[in-house]
Amino acid sequence: MADSFQRTVAPAEAGMRLDAFLARQPEVRGRTVARRLLDAGLVSVAGRPVRPGLLLEPDTVVAVQLPAWVQDDPLAPDLPLPTVEVLYDDPWLCVIDKPAGLAAHPPEDRRTRAHTVASWARARFGDLPSPADTDRPGIVHRLDRDTSGVMVLAKTQAALDALRAQWHARTVHKQYRCIVFGVPRFHSDWIERPIAPDPRHPDRMTVVDDGGRESSTYYELVERFDGFAHVRCEPRTGRTHQIRVHMTAIGHSLVGDRTYRSRARQHDALPAGAPAARRQCLHAHRLSLLHPHTEEPLVFEAPLPDDLQQLLGWLRQHRPPRDR
Repeated sequence: MADSFQRTVAPAEAGMRLDAFLARQPEVRGRTVARRLLDAGLVSVAGRPVRPGLLLEPDTVVAVQLPAWVQDDPLAPDLPLPTVEVLYDDPWLCVIDKPAGLAAHPPEDRRTRAHTVASWARARFGDLPSPADTDRPGIVHRLDRDTSGVMVLAKTQAALDALRAQWHARTVHKQYRCIVFGVPRFHSDWIERPIAPDPRHPDRMTVVDDGGRESSTYYELVERFDGFAHVRCEPRTGRTHQIRVHMTAIGHSLVGDRTYRSRARQHDALPAGAPAARRQCLHAHRLSLLHPHTEEPLVFEAPLPDDLQQLLGWLRQHRPPRDR
């Protein structure tokens, strides 16, 4: 890819906002990148600096400088495609069992050259719709990179709009499984604590007493072990890192989570001989929604992956006799 390009505004594009015009160019690939180029002063019109909302006139020349982070297309890295199990596929949507370690979409800074769910989807299905002002083809919702399990991709704009409306209306039923340090006091309970960005750590979230966004998670004990528990979580809201933050807030951090640790558990570790936890032990196990075209109820399940199965098997074998 060249390190710069120029485009002449066609008569049919007259009156278009500059940021929207840029987003349509194949070298730019979306409004997020267009806005970053404008903010960095890398775009000029008729040789002059510009603002995003500039309305373009016909025959105007728009010049763009392309830094390396744009030239390296994060949706087409020169790497082997990851192995992703498809649970369901039709003309409107695809449902996958996302493996741990695979991010949903490239980071905003685009410095990471690695495949994501978005790049896998584009390689498999071609161009897919993206949510407004993003470059995230097919992405309806996201799972953290190190969270495995059921994830839905939209293959048409109508399907994307219908599915995102279900998430917004909270009619999608989500069930997760996790392994936590300690055993919760109650067999089941609701955690209803608002969540907001952590002012001390910009990349983290935290529960707050004032402000924040309403957040609600139901949990239920599946199995108890010696110092550990297998828990089912059903989030009613969909906040960033919600289950990890909520379980940490009640003193039961997820095994393997290197970001969130409760004060009581910050020095806890797996016993000697236990299978290593190389990521947070969190899995999106079950998802229920309506088909975006037929409105038929659909239920998808992804079995617990091998790493969680192995850890649970070890914990069962080393459970005290009274708890078996």
